[in-house]
Amino acid sequence: MAWFILIIAGGFEAFSVAMLNQIQISRHKWIPITLFSLAFGTSLVLLSISMQSISMGTAYAIWTGIGVVGGTLIGMFLYGESKNVKRIFYISIVLASAIGLKLVS
Repeated sequence: MAWFILIIAGGFEAFSVAMLNQIQISRHKWIPITLFSLAFGTSLVLLSISMQSISMGTAYAIWTGIGVVGGTLIGMFLYGESKNVKRIFYISIVLASAIGLKLVS
């Protein structure tokens, strides 16, 4: 259950990164600021809960990995960021590392 909570926490972290971008482009800044605050706060609470069963180093690495991959994918598909093959390759290394940590933990 802790791993599921950690994955959800990473998803909220990726969403909060997307809201940082929305703050820059939105006319009504209070909406993305509110969503950012709620998402990041929720992410931190869920990370904290998952760390009751998963070691801090592993939990943090997975959480940031999910945020990096999620934020990059959101940027690529929603904000038109580069889909360069090298970029995708290195993001896949981050994802593979996160999976590897799960397998050895």
